[in-house]
Amino acid sequence: MSAAPEGYDPHAFEPFAVTVDLAVFTVRASRLHVLLVERGAEPYRGHWALPGGFLLPRESAGEAARRELAEETGLSDGTVSGLHLEQLRTYSDPDRDPRMRVVSVAHTALVPDLPEPRGGGDAAGARWWDADRTGPLAFDHDRILADARERVGAKLEYTCLATAFCPPHFTLGELQQVYETVWGVELDRPNFRRKVLATPGFVRPAEGAPRRTGGRGKPAALYRAGDATTLHPPLLRPEGREK
Repeated sequence: MSAAPEGYDPHAFEPFAVTVDLAVFTVRASRLHVLLVERGAEPYRGHWALPGGFLLPRESAGEAARRELAEETGLSDGTVSGLHLEQLRTYSDPDRDPRMRVVSVAHTALVPDLPEPRGGGDAAGARWWDADRTGPLAFDHDRILADARERVGAKLEYTCLATAFCPPHFTLGELQQVYETVWGVELDRPNFRRKVLATPGFVRPAEGAPRRTGGRGKPAALYRAGDATTLHPPLLRPEGREK
């Protein structure tokens, strides 16, 4: 490590800590779920919170995020290393942590179903929670959770991520259900179908796959994920149509 520049006194500045927090979502039983841990130490001992913790001296925020996620949930290093974590934003309100001045770099991810987590490190427990039924969280994690939900909702507008939560062969109704689950809105079925089929590379007909039957209507055609990764044009959320 190089010496401090001449005239610079690091002790002239109040020290503060840097942490990471993670909002990891998945879709389970047609509901949006978020991964939470039960805090095993003060402050907020016994309260539920987003996974996270302090950066070590020689690691980046991304490295700390994956390490803390593995330590606090018991997910394997291989599982955690394969997740696409996206940096959400930085939270720096002076009083957000009662211990000292703490700045948090929050990350988020929307992933297909992961294994059941278990508590580890300084977490007494870990589990998937219905994202609409978490109750008050520790620190400012309710705010981080709300911001993260908005971010993953936007990802469905501009990317093909929703197909990852469907079976290899799926109906457009199943795809629509993913959007409705994450967005928390009810979509118009004919309009959704028209937009999906008009978006290049979003879905492809599942050649040779039998049509899926159910209910009284005619059998539904099956599709598979297309080759596109981004949506052009985007599939925008309708306003004012909460479920």
